[in-house]
Amino acid sequence: MESKQPKVNPFAIEVRGVTHAYNGHKVLHDLNLSIPKGEIFGFLGHNGAGKTTTISILTTLLRQTAGTVRIAGYDTLEESMDVRKRIGYLPENVTFYNDLTAYENLAYFARLSGIKHVDAKIDETLTFLDFEGVKHKKLKTFSKGMRQRIGIAQAILHDPSVLFLDEPTSGLDPMGIKNLRDIILRLNRERGMTIFMNTHLLSEVGKTCTSIGVLSMGKLIYMDTMERTLNRFPDEASLEGIYVRMETAEMS
Repeated sequence: MESKQPKVNPFAIEVRGVTHAYNGHKVLHDLNLSIPKGEIFGFLGHNGAGKTTTISILTTLLRQTAGTVRIAGYDTLEESMDVRKRIGYLPENVTFYNDLTAYENLAYFARLSGIKHVDAKIDETLTFLDFEGVKHKKLKTFSKGMRQRIGIAQAILHDPSVLFLDEPTSGLDPMGIKNLRDIILRLNRERGMTIFMNTHLLSEVGKTCTSIGVLSMGKLIYMDTMERTLNRFPDEASLEGIYVRMETAEMS
């Protein structure tokens, strides 16, 4: 059977009126997002704001209570397999087999994704990440930053058009954060990936993201480009100040 032709759509991610509830308690309220192709989108919010629920819905791991989501033009409920072929996902705590090598772990994920020419694809991906030297080392010897880079590798093996990152800098030291930032920028610039990133590390948003959204108590309270955001709040000394100002205004 021939694969479906890519759908023509200027938006990589479209969210319309999405609500989600657990046991009758709403955690997302009428969420609307339109993220053009090629953006690096930073999704900000306090713990419990609903960011992880949102990313779970966008990656087809969770069905929304109401509303529609389209990724790369495909509906996450009606065309979930088409969506999964076009997305990569790095959860906050990616799980690997510690007694297997980097190659063995990646080969496992590659076969799950139906990738052909597994060896060549792993070599290509590790080379892109400047990480080919660890191919035959076991994961149990890896630092947090090294594991995160292998996590990125498994997420991009199948050349997704949209990459989702859930708190990717969590637990990384400053060098690990810089390396991750460089990888994100290269994936966007050299491979044209749209990147959706849940994050708490506001200092990285200004260095990495082209646009941001702020979620508070399940509601999107702000969304704009990074450039307009910094111009809109010229009296704030930092992104942290901007974020606190938004949150305070929403809660008052």
